[in-house]
Amino acid sequence: MNYIIYDLEATCWPHRPEDRRQETIEIGAVRVNRYGEATGTFSRFVRPVVHPMLSPFCKELTSIDQPQVNRAEEFPEVIEDFQDWIGLFDGEDYVLCSWGGFDKKMFIRDCQLHDLEDDWVDPHVNLKQQYRRLKNLRKPQGLHKTVEREGFEFEGIHHRAISDAVNLAKVFVKYMEEWTLV
Repeated sequence: MNYIIYDLEATCWPHRPEDRRQETIEIGAVRVNRYGEATGTFSRFVRPVVHPMLSPFCKELTSIDQPQVNRAEEFPEVIEDFQDWIGLFDGEDYVLCSWGGFDKKMFIRDCQLHDLEDDWVDPHVNLKQQYRRLKNLRKPQGLHKTVEREGFEFEGIHHRAISDAVNLAKVFVKYMEEWTLV
């Protein structure tokens, strides 16, 4: 069994205008085996097609710049590589794990946008909700705060997919026996 601890960054604007469709612009993931060992990472930018120009807000929030997404492949090519990396085409068992439900929704929306199958997105575990219950928190908290609360130093750049995935993987492994994973 592989646990795919992942994070996505998406096109964004201040105050989330309703006339703007978000698209994935970065996928970052850490593959963890059943023993809690990281066995690989995946980090790729994705070129958006509906709103190809990143907003100043998005560039500031994510530190992703326009040339990085301009040079990237579009979602269908990147997601095929991601699916290959998680072992989908080899029939390997996996569970996708993210901090919240946004990332799962984005995968499904992007698959629909590009007329791709989205059934591979399940099984999926929302670690943010499980962590809230595990720690008896009144409301969920952000990843950065959680990482520090658990005694880890946040590595990398917050709101960058690979950095968030690497940091989430630390929390995942710490509580690996506590999660409900299927």
